[in-house]
Amino acid sequence: MKRILFSVLSLLIITIAGAQEPIPILKQGHFSVGGTTTQRPGIYDNSKFVGWAEQEETGQSYRADHAFVDYQIPASNKPLPLVYVHGYGGSGICWQMTPDGREGFATLMLRRGWSSYVMDLPGRGRAGKTTATATVKPVANEMFWFDIWRIGIWPNYNKGVQFPKDSTSLSQFFREMTPDISDHKQDVPSLGALSKRIGDHILVTHSAGGFPGWMSAMLNPEVKAVVSYEPGGFVFPEGEVPERIDGLTGGVVGIPVLPEQFKRLTEIPIVLYFGDYIPETPTKNLGDENWRVRLQMARKFVETINRHGGNATLVELPKIGIYGNTHFLMQDLNNNELAELLDKWLTQQNL
Repeated sequence: MKRILFSVLSLLIITIAGAQEPIPILKQGHFSVGGTTTQRPGIYDNSKFVGWAEQEETGQSYRADHAFVDYQIPASNKPLPLVYVHGYGGSGICWQMTPDGREGFATLMLRRGWSSYVMDLPGRGRAGKTTATATVKPVANEMFWFDIWRIGIWPNYNKGVQFPKDSTSLSQFFREMTPDISDHKQDVPSLGALSKRIGDHILVTHSAGGFPGWMSAMLNPEVKAVVSYEPGGFVFPEGEVPERIDGLTGGVVGIPVLPEQFKRLTEIPIVLYFGDYIPETPTKNLGDENWRVRLQMARKFVETINRHGGNATLVELPKIGIYGNTHFLMQDLNNNELAELLDKWLTQQNL
């Protein structure tokens, strides 16, 4: 019995020692922001019943196209909160969890004093009501995304990859994906509405969330910096758009904006992070190609900002000795290392 009690106590001590310290939270909650309201003409008649899924719409309203925001403010918080914007096929959950159950990126930054506002963009995740007409089809595409997001080339994982290789974690990862039933017309307005609601903040974007992030930074003076993890799209001043870079997944083109709009990007600190397994020359692998062309355009984007007097940094992680990162850097096994890297950059920029 003594041996059993000793073993239980020893295990308890080890568990407590390995546990994370609790995070004192000053305030947390969620809200919707932005969106549209459709009002049908006529007078609503509450004596008519058509069905639960279908309604007589006369005189009724429909609120949609908003973003959903989940926020947490730690007791000891830095002056500027971080606003997290997800990419294609996902929702804000990618910032809040990892496939294997470790702390999510927003929580890791919360531990470092950075308040978090995690968005589900319109038509995705918990912001599913939309005015767009879309058909959701059960398309079998997980092997394709396994390749595109540089986890490996199905069924093989990339050598040294910072992604958990067990089947349960992979299943959890794919179950994060959510249908995209938005027309994307409300993405930038929803970021603008959030800017007006919370005031000054730092944008943290991922993948397809990168483009609306650049637009929000140009349109909203409340955006004081942008952190972008492998953005998929880029803006350039009119007359300075680089030539299209072709690739197997359609290539990448720069989007022209007014020079006075682009100037805004030269007035705030910007950092871009790219992971591993991105080649310099064309290949026959879809994932390699997709990010080869985007990394090349990212280099041109950063060069253009700095040439106009800005403060933009491109961090290619393998070049600073950090290897194995997939497209989902914030969920990789070394996400705590990347959180520390970001925290240091934010501090260096006096943010």
